[in-house]
Amino acid sequence: MAGVYAGWGQIVTIAIMAIALGMDAFSLGVGIGMKGIRLLHVLQLSLLIAFFHVLMPLLGLFTGSYVGHLLGQVTTYAAGGLLLLLGGHMVFNSFRRNDSGSRSMDHGTFWGMLLISLSVSVDSFSVGVSLGMFVNSIVLTVLAFGLCGGIMSITGLLLGRRVSRGLGDYGEALGGAILLGFGLLFIF
Repeated sequence: MAGVYAGWGQIVTIAIMAIALGMDAFSLGVGIGMKGIRLLHVLQLSLLIAFFHVLMPLLGLFTGSYVGHLLGQVTTYAAGGLLLLLGGHMVFNSFRRNDSGSRSMDHGTFWGMLLISLSVSVDSFSVGVSLGMFVNSIVLTVLAFGLCGGIMSITGLLLGRRVSRGLGDYGEALGGAILLGFGLLFIF
């Protein structure tokens, strides 16, 4: 019976982390949506983000599994430390971002969409490394990350056409706070 509860706990953890990582895609979508974006580009960018939200954690899961075998007992602390760093980075960046750099990249070109998608998915690699140290279901994990990344990016892009810029920044800060919380849970 304890195995059933452990399985559900892992599913809930993965779902919450997928949503937290999707907050970055949501934040980016709100910013781009504020500048105006065609519906075709909304679909293309969201699909690219979903693809990279599958690929990056998959690579991270394999890396984390290997590192987990190397670290042994220290695995949980290493995973928690990575999540703390990533969550802190997301919270910090949500409040210091301005309209220059990658946020003003041309989202209408293929290369612009590719770089934007990769930039919001890099965080998924780090979380994949952390989860690779103890997660059992790789398929469920990467599908949850991809689905949440895609849905949250399309939601942000469409919502960005109608709301203020602050919503996206607070969304990313919330995602970072969630990852910080999980990092603390792993360590303590």
